[in-house]
Amino acid sequence: MAGVEGRIALVTGAGRGIGRVTAKLLASRGARVMAVARSENELTSLGLDYTVADLGTAQGCCQAVEETTGRLGPIDIFICNHGIGSAHERVIWEQDPELWSETIRINLDGPFHLSRLITSGMVERGYGRVVYTSSTAGQVAEAASAAYNSSKHGLLGLMRSVALDAGAYNVTSNAVLPGWVRTEMAERSAVEEAKERGMSADEIWAERSKLYPAGRVVTPQEVAEVIAFLSSEESSGVNGEAIKVALGGVW
Repeated sequence: MAGVEGRIALVTGAGRGIGRVTAKLLASRGARVMAVARSENELTSLGLDYTVADLGTAQGCCQAVEETTGRLGPIDIFICNHGIGSAHERVIWEQDPELWSETIRINLDGPFHLSRLITSGMVERGYGRVVYTSSTAGQVAEAASAAYNSSKHGLLGLMRSVALDAGAYNVTSNAVLPGWVRTEMAERSAVEEAKERGMSADEIWAERSKLYPAGRVVTPQEVAEVIAFLSSEESSGVNGEAIKVALGGVW
């Protein structure tokens, strides 16, 4: 199996959670990985090539791509995993417009800029794998999360657009839709919900676990394994798909 060996991969949001596990997994399977995040402290402990960039700006996206191609070479695999959650959102009539703008800027505008920059080279070379981390909230909206829901729904539209535009050039574009995963981002939402409901964060996670037939939440490793497959040469027949990694649950 050729997998990802020798391929150059750019992984965003690689400092923590799903992105961190994915970056290490791809590297363990022979990919040359550039890890990108906003916090250098998180990246230094990865043991991989990294660059610090704000992917909520066009300039930061250009920087990440230029650093990767300059240091490692043309990008074969693009894992678009960065984003912010919904911990501080409110019902739509109480929503902060600035929070809306920030969420869309990071969760949707950044992926657009990166996709535009990276896919051009993939098309020229006739090979590429693009994988976006959306969410089950990209298909089923969560209450009091208008910005997050919209950004994750929009990410699926971007993914499908790339699949159609670049599919004729041996470039595939897909998305994973994780259910609840106990990452730092999801932990913040649990803490906020616990405060509002007079509960503990552990009680919130116990409720979330009951959403799934397995009686637990998804692990970062389980999501990373699906991303790794979609990043591989063997996934050539999968394009334009939104794949839930949610243990059979809706969320």
